[in-house]
Amino acid sequence: MSLTRPVGSHTPTSGGLAKAALPYVDAAASEVVQVYVANSRGWALPAGNPAQDAAFRAGCAERGVPVYIHASLLVNLGSPTAATVEKSIATLNHAVRRGAAIGARGVVFHAGSAVDATHADKAMAQVREALLPVLDAAEAAGGPALLVEPSAGGGRSLAARVEQLEPYLAAVDWHPRLGVCFDTCHAWAAGHDLAAEGGMTRTLDALVGAVGADRLWLVHANDSKDLCGSTRDRHETIGKGNIGEPAFAELMTHPATAGVPIVVETPTEGHVGHAADIATLKRLRP
Repeated sequence: MSLTRPVGSHTPTSGGLAKAALPYVDAAASEVVQVYVANSRGWALPAGNPAQDAAFRAGCAERGVPVYIHASLLVNLGSPTAATVEKSIATLNHAVRRGAAIGARGVVFHAGSAVDATHADKAMAQVREALLPVLDAAEAAGGPALLVEPSAGGGRSLAARVEQLEPYLAAVDWHPRLGVCFDTCHAWAAGHDLAAEGGMTRTLDALVGAVGADRLWLVHANDSKDLCGSTRDRHETIGKGNIGEPAFAELMTHPATAGVPIVVETPTEGHVGHAADIATLKRLRP
């Protein structure tokens, strides 16, 4: 499969990676797949099932479907709590190893937060100290890249608005193994008015201005239940939320997204909601 903007979804894996995910990929007509390889809200680091790993990797390769992992939502390399940083590092290293086993291209992780004012000046230096060894190890092993995802804002976020990605990447010397995952709902929550005419275009232009034209490696396409600047991350069906379908039409035609996989993380019952959103985005792409 060779598509300029392959579209797929975050996909459930309960019951076995290949057993659960591959039928879902087919039912939703996904052209890209994102999965968790551990509890999304926990620190446990399961080894995985080698037979399921091999079947999943082969099934995705057969379908021409690129694979991405989303790391635990607890990851915070900027935390003032040492134990949280240590567990975050272990979680990212685990995700990279699991990614290598299942043929993943990238591991998405949230940019994190300094949490309190007294730690704000130290947080980015801490990110550098924690993240550089993970990136170096991933590069040396030929494993998946890492993709930093800006947050929805609030709580002393280290990167929420796209302009804040520049110091984040600079903190790790623009490491070649670190890219960006752009989440539309997060950007909207952080104050980018994507719903205004040309708003998505201006935001993606600003992202390119901050990190260059070659660092956007994945998009999370999610509408929002909340208002712009709310700092609330509540996803909605494409075109049914406050961002609206015209913004996603801009997303699907912007030069920055050419060749970039698009993943929906929208509400769904079974595969039905994801299938509908995938179909909408396919309709909007050139």
